[in-house]
Amino acid sequence: MAIYLTKESKVLVQGMTGAEGMKHTRRMLAAGTDVVGGVNPRKAGRSVDFDDRAVPVFGSVREGIESTGADVSVVFVPPAFAKAAVVEAADAGIGLAVVITEGIPVHDAVAFTAHARSRGTRVIGPNCPGLITPGQSNAGIIPPDITKSGRIGLVSKSGTLTYQLMYELRDIGFTTCVGIGGDPVVGTSHIDCLTAFENDPDTELIILIGEIGGDAEERAAAHIREHVTKPVVGYIAGFTAPEGRTMGHAGAIVSGSSGTARAKQEALEAVGVRVGSTPTETARHVLEALADTATDAAAPDAAAADGTAADGAAREGARA
Repeated sequence: MAIYLTKESKVLVQGMTGAEGMKHTRRMLAAGTDVVGGVNPRKAGRSVDFDDRAVPVFGSVREGIESTGADVSVVFVPPAFAKAAVVEAADAGIGLAVVITEGIPVHDAVAFTAHARSRGTRVIGPNCPGLITPGQSNAGIIPPDITKSGRIGLVSKSGTLTYQLMYELRDIGFTTCVGIGGDPVVGTSHIDCLTAFENDPDTELIILIGEIGGDAEERAAAHIREHVTKPVVGYIAGFTAPEGRTMGHAGAIVSGSSGTARAKQEALEAVGVRVGSTPTETARHVLEALADTATDAAAPDAAAADGTAADGAAREGARA
């Protein structure tokens, strides 16, 4: 099982014929992704050769969907054209739009995420690495060879930290890793992914990676308290960030205690989330939580066995 992306997903790449689109389309294909076409109105009717596969170029997302049955679009267009690209994909009926582009104006992100939501299209991003279901499909720029299929679900604001935790826990593996992006406005939240992982029978534990700024992690903590039964392990980037300054793509200025890494850590720990102070410590927390889960699962079996033995002894005593 997985969330949002499986081996059945059929992927279009908007901007496939550009330099970044070409590079990452080749990597997605090598990872087993079913890339069924690119979209570029100026190059419609052509095809692009990627090693042993020729991928057709369509003039529009709608044409690509009608020709291939595509249900996912990965967006590699420049910031100025990203809004139009997502709106086009949503209007064409795409189910999932993965927006890799960074530097998109906030007002454009507000507009296209709202428009996509009204059309029933889920947006991942913008300014994100995409998502990967190891061994099945990879939509975006996440390195496919640093982990394997397994039992952990991961949702992260940070691309780099996504990769690091995937690598540190490669021996256990992941169901799906989702990089939601760290911009002020994103189409899919921590809460969306927590809900999806909670409902995925193959995900045994969830990793939540956050960053300073905003209150997304605090809202995720409130959701975990009410709705998540699986163990959650967290990591917050930015413990050493100075107050009053925007850091990286965290998307918000830390003011007072609001939005600080410490405040987010406390909110998560208050609902039972183990929060690591480093990625490596976070990985250790994951191993401990999985071990605890295995022990808890074994306890009823042990109790049942003890009960059976006691019943047997009682019967023997009665016969004596």
